Formats: sequence, C-alpha cells, structure tokens
Amino acid sequence: MDKASTTKAAENAAESAAADSKDDAFLHQCLFFTVNRLSRAITKMAEEEFAITGLSPMYGYLIRLVIGSPGISHKELSEKLAITSSTLTRFIDKLEGKQLVERNVQGKNVYLYPTDKSKELLHTIRNASKNLHLRYDEILGKEFADQLTENLERSSEKLEKH
Repeated sequence: MDKASTTKAAENAAESAAADSKDDAFLHQCLFFTVNRLSRAITKMAEEEFAITGLSPMYGYLIRLVIGSPGISHKELSEKLAITSSTLTRFIDKLEGKQLVERNVQGKNVYLYPTDKSKELLHTIRNASKNLHLRYDEILGKEFADQLTENLERSSEKLEKH
C-alpha cells in the first residue's frame, strides 16, 4: 500500500469511528434506553440488599403491603404494585407455596392475608428496603435521589394515562 492509500484508509477509519460515536448519541437522549439502564442498575442493587430476606425485592414489597393491609384485594394490590393481575397471581402462587401469604377467595374477589411466617420476616424486609434507600442516597445524594424518585413517579403517572 502506498502512502496516499494508507493516509486515505486512516482518514476513512477516523470518519467511521466518529460516525459510530455519533450513532450511539441517541441512546443517551432516549428516555426508554435511559430508564431501562437505570432499572437494571437499581434492580441489581435491590437484589443485593434483599438477598438477606431470601426474597426478590418485589416479593418483599408485596409482603409489606399485605402485612400493612391484611385482606387487601388482589385488584388493589396489583394497582399499588403497578403490575398485571396475571403477574400478581404468579407472585402470590409462589408466596403461598412458601407459606408467606394466604389467599381468601370470595366469589370473584381474592383477598390476601399475611401469615405468621411473613410477619416474622417483616423486620428483615424493612431493613433490606432501608439499606437500599441508604445505599442509593449515598451514591446519588439524598436530595437528588428524592427528586429523581418524585420525577419518575410523576412521569410514570402521566405515561400510564396514555
């Protein structure tokens, strides 16, 4: 290869690299990508903190809600957790199998109650939740974390309406 060809190849490689870096800029300006990236990071952190409970974070929060409102309806619980009814049914099946919740079916309505076993776990679940908050507050700063949570909550509400 002569000097001119080598120079041209280097220029093409530099242009291609510049184009590639520009091509991924959209990712950092995309709410979908950014929220999913945040979700993966916070989920990993939550799973680490909830490991002491032997439960996933979602199961821990579900149990907290059931303990806080014994007899909560399946419908109300799925709304509070922002999950579909079928997803909640799968979660409840698992927790019922672990003897952490009890289901009471009355006609078409399903009501959930905590068990003694879940009540014994409550302190550990609350500690896991508290440790998660402390951990991300430390990383992000409490004020920023609180503001981010508030903004994400408002954004979710607006997007869910459409």
